[in-house]
Amino acid sequence: MIYLYLILSVLAGAFAVLIFKPSNKITRLLLSFSGAYLLSVTILHLLPEVYEHAHNHTTRIGIFILAGILVQSVLESFSKGAEHGHIHVHSNDTKFPMLLFISLCVHAFSEGIPIHGDNHNLLWAIVVHKIPIAIVLTTFLTKSKFSKTTIFLFLGIFALMSPFGVLIADKIDFFTKYHSEITALIIGVFLHISTIILFESSENHKFNLQKFIAIIFGILVTILTVS
Repeated sequence: MIYLYLILSVLAGAFAVLIFKPSNKITRLLLSFSGAYLLSVTILHLLPEVYEHAHNHTTRIGIFILAGILVQSVLESFSKGAEHGHIHVHSNDTKFPMLLFISLCVHAFSEGIPIHGDNHNLLWAIVVHKIPIAIVLTTFLTKSKFSKTTIFLFLGIFALMSPFGVLIADKIDFFTKYHSEITALIIGVFLHISTIILFESSENHKFNLQKFIAIIFGILVTILTVS
């Protein structure tokens, strides 16, 4: 079911664009909610879990978290910020954005690594995060001059990357042996993405009440559901 939920989250975002054509405003509010949800799960669930298993290696865990922040910064130089809802490329480009594709796939793969059978909180955080990202990505692709085959292939591979991360982490001993360190690295990635979504400046630095409510709602939902 984990694999199915992760795939459906991307499909839900893609179909939302094709059927409902959500406005940019709605997409931004969904991003704010998902960013708050992801950040809250990271702080309330992932951080305590990874430090609980760290024992006397808390400094090493902190280093891996910082490394994750740096890794995501590098990935964003190639993905143009697509992980937090920004794709700063021209939609009329005919050249396939290979660096964007690779970066998003690496990011999606890494998201699946910390998920395991009883980690439902993280699973839902990733699902909620993927829906608005898939909306942004699908919107960009449909406005481009790429063929439908290319678009479906792009979205299909992207949808499979997180389940592939779950599978690899479950089957390869390396990921089990260094689970705490790898999870710490992913925590850094999540912190980078979620904080950018939440705290990037609004237009003219004005207070955005709707965005603030979406953020509060995301935090409250997490508090009420995290076990």
